[in-house]
Amino acid sequence: MPLSREQICQEASKKVTTAAPTLGSIKAMIGLDGFVDEIIGVVDKRASATEYTLVKTIGELGQKILNAAGQSSNYEMLVKQTKLGGNGPIMANAMAAAGLGVTYVGNLGYPSINPVFDEFTKRANVISIAEPGTTEALEFEDGKLMLGKHQTLHNVNWDNLVSRVGLEKLKKTIGDASFIGMVNWTMLPHMSAIWEKLLTDIFPHLPKMGRKFFVDLADPEKRTNQDLLHAMNTLTRFQKEADVILGLNLKEAVQVAEVLGIAPAKDPEAAIEEMAVLIRNKIDVHCVVIHPRKGAAAATIDHSAIFYGPFVQQPKISTGAGDHFNAGFCLGRVLGLTLEESLCTGVATSGYYVRTAISPSAKQLAEFIAELPAPQGA
Repeated sequence: MPLSREQICQEASKKVTTAAPTLGSIKAMIGLDGFVDEIIGVVDKRASATEYTLVKTIGELGQKILNAAGQSSNYEMLVKQTKLGGNGPIMANAMAAAGLGVTYVGNLGYPSINPVFDEFTKRANVISIAEPGTTEALEFEDGKLMLGKHQTLHNVNWDNLVSRVGLEKLKKTIGDASFIGMVNWTMLPHMSAIWEKLLTDIFPHLPKMGRKFFVDLADPEKRTNQDLLHAMNTLTRFQKEADVILGLNLKEAVQVAEVLGIAPAKDPEAAIEEMAVLIRNKIDVHCVVIHPRKGAAAATIDHSAIFYGPFVQQPKISTGAGDHFNAGFCLGRVLGLTLEESLCTGVATSGYYVRTAISPSAKQLAEFIAELPAPQGA
């Protein structure tokens, strides 16, 4: 008989609590992007220096922009927070906050690290190879618009990895890690080439140890179908070297399914478990996980599951929610939790973060899971 949501939460909470004292001995290597993020609200009406209202939805902003066609218009960007950004740093920071021994490799500033990453460097071993990109994240009640400046990401390439990290140090860093995360494929134009080099120059020299290899595409809409299909085929090749986990949000899952020739679902969000199964079967990797805002589903070769999270209608922050889900889900996978429990740790890590704007420690995560709120509006 399947366990109830409450039973899954209780089991996951106990296992995270038990593992907490030894998490530092689990080595993780994550990369390769880096951004300085500005979290921004768009001012709708301003009454005074301190009194204003914000544009609530993307649709409202879209209508304002449409109304300005053929004219000109001015929009006030209210910077609410400046923080470390990029899928990799946010995910790595969350895993380090939980207690894992994290090494991060990416473009966080070169030759010196940008001050926005100072707190991160206290939690993780950071190796930076280039200057960070920048993202202006316009947040609304129904989503966010990420406006990025990506020129520096061209410097995240194999030659800089080898020259600024060192080939032997890179081999050792990856070889010591039981978890490897390679995220933001879409924005890193040389990521596929780096994967190819890892397959030819690094992994054949590493001992087989059942390590996990996590990939997050990060909204591949602007990449060609040919590029995306090549990336999926490369992940299939990686499966021979490690247990590959492909993480997708709902939009990404729909695009990947289309490229793989999977018939579209009438209601994709209602079909996330089935979609995870179909995508995993097509690319033949260890696990595919799909995480819309209200829950998540995952599939391995012999099992699939769905779990609904503690969705909150008015989050304190939403930028980075998906990266925190990835961190929590992968934490569960590394600790050997069941698929259902891993989904639980994923949605709980994200749920804690969007409520508090803080990445939870293992203790905080376990306590939150134990009393995991029901989804709002359910």
